This record gives sequence, C-alpha cells and structure tokens, in this order.
Amino acid sequence: MDEKNLVSDYRRWLTFQQQAQLDREHRGGRQRLEESKVSATRMTEAYRSMAEKGASEGASYRTLFLRDHDDTALACEGWLFVRRVLAEGGSTRVRATLLTTFTLEAGRIEPGNRPAEKVTLEIFDQLQVDRGMSSVVRVDRTEGNRDTRFITLLDTVRGDLRRHMA
Repeated sequence: MDEKNLVSDYRRWLTFQQQAQLDREHRGGRQRLEESKVSATRMTEAYRSMAEKGASEGASYRTLFLRDHDDTALACEGWLFVRRVLAEGGSTRVRATLLTTFTLEAGRIEPGNRPAEKVTLEIFDQLQVDRGMSSVVRVDRTEGNRDTRFITLLDTVRGDLRRHMA
C-alpha cells in the first residue's frame, strides 16, 4: 500500500472514530435528560440563560444533534449562538445561529471554513407511551426534518466564535 492511501485510510478511520464518539456522547446525553425528567419549561429557562450570556458575553455553546440520512441518524457537533427565545401560543421557539464543526461527510470542520446557519429550534415535551406514559423534552429544528434531538451543553462555552456567527 502506498503512503498516500495509507494516510488517507488513517484519516478516514479517525473520522469514523470521532463519529462513534459523538454517537456515544449524544446517546448518553439523551439518557441523562430522560432520567432527570427535565421538562420543556426548564429547558426553556436554560435556553433563555444562553441567550442572555450570548448577548452580554458573545457565548456560544457546544451542541450535539442528530442528522437523518435516510434510515440512519448520525450525531453531528456544532456551536450554537442563541439569539432569542420566543414563547407564543403554547409553543417555544429558539432563534439561533449554528456553526457545524463535525459531520461524517465532512469530518472535522474548522470554524470559518463553512458559513454558519440561522436556525429555529422548537422545545417540546414528547410523550413516550413505551415507557409507561412518561414524557421527555426534545429540541428539534423546525426547518426541514433532518436535524433533531439537539443537546446543548451548558458547561462547554466559547466566546471567540462571534465573528463566524454573522
């Protein structure tokens, strides 16, 4: 095997390793949300706090989400700058800017290499019939149906991404 193919295969393997790590991390985060029984109201409060810190400090939060690929959903990673939270008519929407930093197709994406996307997320309680009529909070993207189950980590914050969020 020549050196170029070997290095290419190694980089591809690293990308798949990163994908597996993000899938495990997303699954673990989702399980912790289910076990803690966080409600949509409490999640809305967290996003309001993110919006306040975003406005005052330029804070962006690490977020993991699932992107549907036909019959498979793969975890992606990005940074979310929350601009505002709107609660109207029993629905809570979050206006934010998403800077994607990892997908399986592209691998690691350095901030600034791709434009950030303006997104609208919806926070809601989903009823789970298979678990004894319990509910679990979900945060899904409203435009299109490919990006779902956003998990935004309050303890992983960056203040240096504002220039990429335009």
